[in-house]
Amino acid sequence: MKPKKIPMRMCVGCREMKPKRELIRVVRGPDGSVSIDPNGKKPGRGAYVCRQEACLMRAIRQRQLERQLEVQLTEEVSEGLRQAMENLPPQQMEAT
Repeated sequence: MKPKKIPMRMCVGCREMKPKRELIRVVRGPDGSVSIDPNGKKPGRGAYVCRQEACLMRAIRQRQLERQLEVQLTEEVSEGLRQAMENLPPQQMEAT
């Protein structure tokens, strides 16, 4: 039996490749709103960032999120993303 393939994604903040489940998806919805997608199921253009606030803030400061999502981020949206990141439940480890 072949081992199961683990999907990898790059964090736009630190530029490291990590398993998709370890990252958080930031999504620009069809209506143009930007939000955090904890389940990774929302429709729209997405970018991945580590679960650390430092990576999110670096991605915002270096305008990597704006480039990936193809949208202009306002100060209010950036602050909303930071607060949403703080309110996320801690990551649960899967049993393999």
